[in-house]
Amino acid sequence: MNSPAHPPVLLRIDFVSDIVCPWCAIGLAALEQALERVDGEVRAEIHFQPFELNPQMPAEGEDITEHLQKKYGLSEAQLVENQERIHARGAELGFTFGMGARKRTYNTFDAHRLLHWAGLEGEGKQAALKHALLAAYFTDGRNVSDHATLLDIVRTVDLPAERVQQILASDEFSADVREDEERYRRNGISAVPAVIINQRHLISGGQPVEVFERALRQIAQSGDAR
Repeated sequence: MNSPAHPPVLLRIDFVSDIVCPWCAIGLAALEQALERVDGEVRAEIHFQPFELNPQMPAEGEDITEHLQKKYGLSEAQLVENQERIHARGAELGFTFGMGARKRTYNTFDAHRLLHWAGLEGEGKQAALKHALLAAYFTDGRNVSDHATLLDIVRTVDLPAERVQQILASDEFSADVREDEERYRRNGISAVPAVIINQRHLISGGQPVEVFERALRQIAQSGDAR
């Protein structure tokens, strides 16, 4: 007689990231593929947490090349090399970085407010919105600070447009987002993506699928479950 299979171990994953961070798109794709590999062994609840790379960014944004050169001191050749590496990693994972689409970087605070709200709207809503926002920015080069654009993006993921308009016309969830951002800063998060498993195990950066897979298995087998 076969012994009963063990139920999958439930893990909480807090994915701290920004919408205009290419390595966050890469990290999320790799994490999700790792979760597919451990399906049946691990079940995950992913909570998308806010982090603004440039909280002082004006609504109209900045030219992406000028911004990166100013912020990181990169030469044009280094920027091209970085972009090629990002595009290649995305292609490996099935995420499309639109060639030449991302010409500007934008303020993401309102997008994070909508993600916070989507997390209250039911299972899968927040993840669907996160994917839609990343694709809108990185694949299509859209302005993710523009309210009309945000409304259009939300409509694609079966969330109520009327509620979005109410949120964007107010300061609703602003305090929640700022509180979450401050909590992660206090806990030493200064770069993203930061993947926190069961609120104690940190994996930093857009790691390969194998790194996430190995960590998920080790944590699940350690008995450190929710």
